[in-house]
Amino acid sequence: MKALLNWLDSRTGYKNLLHEALNEPIPGGARWRYITGSMLTFCFVVQAITGLFLWSGYAPSTQTAWESVYYIQNEMFYGWLLRGIHHFAAQAMMVVLGLHFLQVVWDGAYRAPREVNFWLGLVLMQIVIGLSLTGYLLPWDQKGYYATKVATNIAGATPLIGQQVQAIAQGGSAYGHHTLTRFFALHAGLLPALLVGFLALHIYVFRRHGITVHKSAEGKPVGKFWPTQVLYDAVGCLVVLAAVLILTWTRGAELSAPADPGEDFPARPEWYFLFLFRFLEFEAISRLGVAFGAIIVPGIVMTLIFLMPFIGKSKFGHQLNRWSLVVLLVGVAALTALTIYEDNHNESHQAKLKFAERDAHRIVELARREGIPQNGARELLVRDPYSQGPRLFARHCSSCHRFDGHDGTGQHILKAVLDAEGKPVKGAHGNLSEEEPATAADLKDFGSREWVLRVLTDYDKTFAPMKNAGEKGQRFLDGEMAGWCRENKAVLSDPTNAGSVTALVEFLAAQSGRADHGTFDEKLVAAGKDIFEEGALKSGTLSSGCVDCHAMKAVGETESLGDGAGSGYPTLTGYAGSDWLKRFLRTPGHADFYGDNNVMLAFDTLRLSDDELDLLVKWMTGDYYHTQKK
Repeated sequence: MKALLNWLDSRTGYKNLLHEALNEPIPGGARWRYITGSMLTFCFVVQAITGLFLWSGYAPSTQTAWESVYYIQNEMFYGWLLRGIHHFAAQAMMVVLGLHFLQVVWDGAYRAPREVNFWLGLVLMQIVIGLSLTGYLLPWDQKGYYATKVATNIAGATPLIGQQVQAIAQGGSAYGHHTLTRFFALHAGLLPALLVGFLALHIYVFRRHGITVHKSAEGKPVGKFWPTQVLYDAVGCLVVLAAVLILTWTRGAELSAPADPGEDFPARPEWYFLFLFRFLEFEAISRLGVAFGAIIVPGIVMTLIFLMPFIGKSKFGHQLNRWSLVVLLVGVAALTALTIYEDNHNESHQAKLKFAERDAHRIVELARREGIPQNGARELLVRDPYSQGPRLFARHCSSCHRFDGHDGTGQHILKAVLDAEGKPVKGAHGNLSEEEPATAADLKDFGSREWVLRVLTDYDKTFAPMKNAGEKGQRFLDGEMAGWCRENKAVLSDPTNAGSVTALVEFLAAQSGRADHGTFDEKLVAAGKDIFEEGALKSGTLSSGCVDCHAMKAVGETESLGDGAGSGYPTLTGYAGSDWLKRFLRTPGHADFYGDNNVMLAFDTLRLSDDELDLLVKWMTGDYYHTQKK
């Protein structure tokens, strides 16, 4: 072996290279404060290695990017581990970068003769930030799509050349496929090459001038890089690796639903850019424009940082640099914490996040069950009632109805608070708002046993929102059904009749034939049918049988139980089932439904296409794939 190594040394001179690398003199000896540079290099090496493996499974196009990341995350052997390490090592790199920058400025390692190396470090910092920004888009998911779209719009606010900069970044006037391919080329090609080049220069200039000796190390013996400082650096790198692995194991790299330009996604950048997002939200800054807050102010800050070697020539200037940087970092941390706090206490934002998370879980379930279609994974969500139903409800129904108190997607319907003159009332964070009252019944669990029971025993409460609909709503609340329920409330609420009421409810719920109601008790259904016809309860009798007003052909039977009272008295054949709901939504004013008494909007094909109607009704009736609980 020794002969082989000697032969290799004679051909390559590797022993001299190792001697140069490992025997670097360290005035004052090895110190923990010197480890951040090696930790940064370690993070980049981890990124490069995992990035190459991820690259082997990644397909950069708007129709394949999310799909390939899904494959890496869920199908590739230990792909989740690779992606998690890559994701969290990038975040660790930003943390270590901040620590390294603070250490350099605090120890005065930017002063003569090390100015050029300090400026090279600033270039490296910009490249690392560029890697973070470009990598964020590559999964082509909702989170990355909208956050990066915000970033390119900010670039478009650059004075004089904004439109050109944005067009170059986007790959044209539109944000889409060419944006992704350009960001991929930057992230996997140009920026890593630049980082390697500037890192080599940085290390070369660093070795030329050596480590900046801290005052506490002055007068102490000169140490060597090997072995003590190498050990310190290795421990620092192991700490980073341990943190990355723990986060990968406990949290994993997030993958939201495939990017959809038509969605209202709560766009936020990664946590290390939240400070800038919050800074732009300040009213004074927003009045001055995006260019001022996102281009001019950061530009001034970076210029002052660039000038630190000149400012820090004097003792006072050095202290000014030190504490200016501390104030800057504290401000960044404070704005980041403020954003997180505000987002955590913002009901609307949290509801949007929860709904987005719902989509993220759903798309994985559908992809595993059905596979990914040729047109891309987004098609799975587009044709899924569970995903689209709430959106359609929010768009078409929530102006009057609510679904469990919200618009179907978790958002509360709000309106501006107005003063006596009808002008919006301003609060600390903009115009004040209050919840818009519903003008029709809450449709959560519509047609279920619980729904039918509420209508029969507490009609006034169920339809109480109708009072907000003015004269039309009040007419509904004063109608015959309302009067019948009030007349029979006492007998229906009598504990002695609980079994009879349960039977009537079971019969009415069974008419829908909906699978989401589970199996029906046939004995109860038969007993409920008799009550529906005759009105006889265990104790007492209803003021009139249901067939006196409502026409009904019971499920599974060919003969009608009754013809009802005519137009305006809803026919209950198939009540709350898919076909009944579709007919009702299309023509609520038909004689089979409300007739001339109708106050509801008709959803014709111009308002709601057949496909949209089908998705909405399937969601309301539970006719979709349900997650199999383990």
